[in-house]
Amino acid sequence: MSRSGVLRSFGALVSGAIFGLGLAVSGMMNPAKVIGFLDVAGDWDPTLAFVMGGALLVTVPAFRLILGRGRPVFDRSFALPDRTAVDGRLISGAALFGVGWGMVGFCPGPAVAALATGLTPVLVFVAAMVAGMALQSCQQSALSYQRRKKAEG
Repeated sequence: MSRSGVLRSFGALVSGAIFGLGLAVSGMMNPAKVIGFLDVAGDWDPTLAFVMGGALLVTVPAFRLILGRGRPVFDRSFALPDRTAVDGRLISGAALFGVGWGMVGFCPGPAVAALATGLTPVLVFVAAMVAGMALQSCQQSALSYQRRKKAEG
């Protein structure tokens, strides 16, 4: 691995560790706390709103500062999404994400960070999440194959 590859991997490791630590300290890895935050019509726990507000206070100016650099410190270019359209796929995916998050109190980042706990519900959630990602990937491959075949006639 090249020196830049090592630096890029080290940067990703440190960033991931800081992100995971933030999720643990904030309580985002605790499904009961997340469900309490999402239960605005019931026994609402607003403490995660401070976590999210604090994240925005750091992220918004940091993004402006970092994107103003022209390129990342450890890479040649930023990896930003090029699709910006709000379409049915995005809306249905966001709805599924929200329903799943509200049902079990986990979203992907905290679930992966919570793997360190070794708890069975976390392992089951992550396994189901990976299976869903694989299923979606297979579906996209099948749709692409059908489109190619249809275009070929």
